[in-house]
Amino acid sequence: MSDQGAIPHAPGDEGEAVGASPTRISSPKLRFEAKRAVVWAAVIGAFVLCIYLAQSLLVIFGALVFAAMLDGGARLLGRVLPIGRGWRVGIVLILTTAFLAWLVMFAGSQIADQAAQFPSLVTEQLGRAVAWARSKGFAISQGDIQNLAGQAMSGVGTVTRAIGGVFGALTTLVLIVIIGIYLAIDPRPYERGLSWMVAEEKRDDLADYLDHMAYNMRRLLAGRLLGMVAEGLFTYIALSLIGVPMAALLGLITGLLAFIPNLGAIVSGVLMVLVGFSVSTEVGLWTIGVYIAVQNFDGYVLVPMIAKKTVDLAPALVLGFQLVMGVLFGVMGLTFADPLLAMIKTALERRSTQLNAEDGGGEGETGEASPAAS
Repeated sequence: MSDQGAIPHAPGDEGEAVGASPTRISSPKLRFEAKRAVVWAAVIGAFVLCIYLAQSLLVIFGALVFAAMLDGGARLLGRVLPIGRGWRVGIVLILTTAFLAWLVMFAGSQIADQAAQFPSLVTEQLGRAVAWARSKGFAISQGDIQNLAGQAMSGVGTVTRAIGGVFGALTTLVLIVIIGIYLAIDPRPYERGLSWMVAEEKRDDLADYLDHMAYNMRRLLAGRLLGMVAEGLFTYIALSLIGVPMAALLGLITGLLAFIPNLGAIVSGVLMVLVGFSVSTEVGLWTIGVYIAVQNFDGYVLVPMIAKKTVDLAPALVLGFQLVMGVLFGVMGLTFADPLLAMIKTALERRSTQLNAEDGGGEGETGEASPAAS
């Protein structure tokens, strides 16, 4: 029986080969342009996909930030406890959980009561400010008062939700914590998987990028945490000494918002001054003095000391990036704007260093410390 008309065999089998594909482009120039078009289509598709997945990607980045905090704590414990990495990460998690439990048990009820009184207190102070403005001849209508109060309460609500809105953001928080714990306990499988996805000749460059980005992330977050603790404690002690109510809440707000430079200081300062003037004019003026002292200490003593050994970001650049991230992604985007900008800056610096090395400039020009030392 003749084999003519039978289906050709696969190339690896005995018999006839499949032959050339009917989709083959014979012209080399046209084939090259088609490959370029496919690459551009893939880039555009990836960009569109990132837009649709922006919130999810931001949650993953938040997990990376949390993992960097755990990693920094584990490395710090490793200097005094020669035990496995997983055990050190577990100790950091236990200490963090114990601190949060203490905060809820000993300060939670007081802070919750104060937070419930906060909106009415701010509205009352705005009413007094409007009455004073009317007495000085400013024409302010009732509608203007309501709009002003509504805008103020919207800002206060954002801050209080950022502190106490655990139930509304529970899913996101749980995802960030779980992913961050997995990354912190054993990051090597994820690093190997990421390296596997790039060309072999580029894997050393990728490892260099990741090392420096992780190193700078740990230093940045260590500085942020130190600043948060210092500002929160100093604010609480100072406001308690001058008799400002809700000192615990204001100290907590100031400490948390210290993670967001510039904008956080403005929001916490406005809230602090409003509460101070609710007691008396004298206490309000003392509150302004406390705010100035806290910001001067943070801006001229603490932050410069930390900035010498961490990522140096221009204040205007940080503020602009925070505004963009806040508009696009709300409070979560504003929270992670600073670390994200630092990682972008680190990646661009490493790219510049590698290009200088390829051009014969050497790597010593940057003066950057090696992350392996940490």
